[in-house]
Amino acid sequence: MSNIRQKQPGQFGNQRRKSKARPHTSARLAGVWLVLGLASLGLLWRLCWLQIVRAPFLQSKAQAQQSTIKRPFVPRRTIVDRADNQMAIDTPSYSLYVYPARFGEVFVGKGFPKNGKKVKLTSLEVAQRLAPILQADVQKLVEKFNRPQSQILVESDLQENIKDSLNSLKLEGIETAQGEREYTRFYPQNDAFAEVVGYLDWEHKAQAGVELSQSSLLERNLVKYRLTKTGGKNPSILPDRVTSDYLHSDDLKLKLTVDLRLQRAARKALTDKMKQWNAQRGTVIVMDAETGAIRALVVSPTYDPNHYARDVENYGKIVGKLRAPLLLQNAAVSDLYEPGSTFKPIAVAIALENRAIVPTSQFNDEGSIQVGTYTIRNSDKKGHGKIDVAQILQSSSNVGMVKMMQRLKPNIYYDWLQRIGLGQKSGIDLPLEGKGEVRSRREFVASPIYPANTAFGQGFSLTPIQLVRLIASIANGGKLVTPYVVEGLFDSEGVRKDNPVRPEPSQIFSPKNAQAVLEMMETVVTRGSGDKAKIAGYRIAGKTGTSQKAGMGGYTEDDKKVTSFVGILPVDRQRRYVVFAAIDEPKGKEKAFGSNVAAPIVKLVMDSLISIEGITPSNPSEIVGAKTDRTQPATKTTVSPVESH
Repeated sequence: MSNIRQKQPGQFGNQRRKSKARPHTSARLAGVWLVLGLASLGLLWRLCWLQIVRAPFLQSKAQAQQSTIKRPFVPRRTIVDRADNQMAIDTPSYSLYVYPARFGEVFVGKGFPKNGKKVKLTSLEVAQRLAPILQADVQKLVEKFNRPQSQILVESDLQENIKDSLNSLKLEGIETAQGEREYTRFYPQNDAFAEVVGYLDWEHKAQAGVELSQSSLLERNLVKYRLTKTGGKNPSILPDRVTSDYLHSDDLKLKLTVDLRLQRAARKALTDKMKQWNAQRGTVIVMDAETGAIRALVVSPTYDPNHYARDVENYGKIVGKLRAPLLLQNAAVSDLYEPGSTFKPIAVAIALENRAIVPTSQFNDEGSIQVGTYTIRNSDKKGHGKIDVAQILQSSSNVGMVKMMQRLKPNIYYDWLQRIGLGQKSGIDLPLEGKGEVRSRREFVASPIYPANTAFGQGFSLTPIQLVRLIASIANGGKLVTPYVVEGLFDSEGVRKDNPVRPEPSQIFSPKNAQAVLEMMETVVTRGSGDKAKIAGYRIAGKTGTSQKAGMGGYTEDDKKVTSFVGILPVDRQRRYVVFAAIDEPKGKEKAFGSNVAAPIVKLVMDSLISIEGITPSNPSEIVGAKTDRTQPATKTTVSPVESH
């Protein structure tokens, strides 16, 4: 038996193969490490890209997903009159929904089941119940109820008192819910201050009045907050970053210069006279002559800011759809008209300032005067003989005024028209003021008819507020003040919290000449055409105005005219008020003039002003036994160049 071990097949071959495989394994390992290294470098690069380069963007994106910016809705500031009567206030709003399939009424009490007896109601029956509360048309409500929907929105922006009235009906199938905007603007005085306050539209955007011109004061400036919110489909805000002043708002209110009692008295006097004379439109303005503060500003017809759309629609049925939006226009500050004879006192003051006349100057009034190819006549078609300046105003002599102003060179006269602000705005803090129109210097100087017409208030146009501003310069010693309705911001304690900067008055007439014209205007009331504005015991100055309106192609011969009167009360006191009234197109059995249409309105308004302001009489003895109407109040047109009175 051999001790020699036989060689096993393939032994040395396997060893050789293993020896040859080692380099391949190392290569694979190196490849793996290379891939891992490159991957690590890629991850590192990506990490740097995200953490350094893209970090700001990603942070902002994450913040946007995890937070929300909120500006809390806070009501607009309240508007009040000078006596703190609320004129505009934000109140909770409600919407009315109906479910016609469920219309019914439940009767409870003796003889009925424990849960009451339900009686079905028709759409007509429900509409008849709701219409008086909503001030809506029954048929229109029925049409809404008949829509093919289970839930129908009938009305939105309802006040709380309306909501309570609806709920008190206890009808099945009607529901009131908090409105989408939470608050709506409510005007407690209805149409009393529409011209001054204006209104907000259905989107809560200001459209007129101080609501528009003073939006920056009425909107509270609140800080926006970034608040954390949860994730998911219905995220909620987390209170961790809500500060204690998140819902804080000030108690400031915007106080105006107008007076509710005087405003109501002026509106009643105006509307009563408009009904008497079947007039189209009318305006009354009361202004403190010394400061320019407006105490009352009335335009008729007007609208209720709570229902402006409804009122415009109804007005359109009277004047036509195209003219219906005029209801929302404040004619006292936007409508242009030729002032006629109410401008004559201003022309007299200009003549006095230029020493073209003295108060005792006399002129011969023959009843008419030829100026170029034009003949200018007095409104009464009569001559008044030799008359002085005061008598020219008393009789409203056009001829006397033309002769007076012919003593002044046209260029100088035009300079003065610019100086007193013709063709410019008064600067009142109400929106959409008209600018006024006056001829160019070249036209004015080229023809003698233009200075002649201007002498008695024609050939140019202005707004009622601009005329009041000019007459105030006669009442306050010759100063041109800027009218205003906004007194300022006040807190709940009545402390002023702002410091409004008002334009300084400009001295246009000397105090001496202003006083002279004021005394002449007083004779218009005591001995002239303004006698219907006379109040026993009080010294009142004034001037009447009556002017024809122009149609297409020239002045009309019919009775279309603007009648006006402007008064100053009291003549003998330092603090005086200007009261203006104008009626557009009065129609009556007798001829309409400023003396018999507008002057009685001014008298009634002055009666109320005396009571409200506590103005004592100048001559108490005249009041004894005298009949007076005074009671304590409850609360671009053009004019004929040949006729002005």
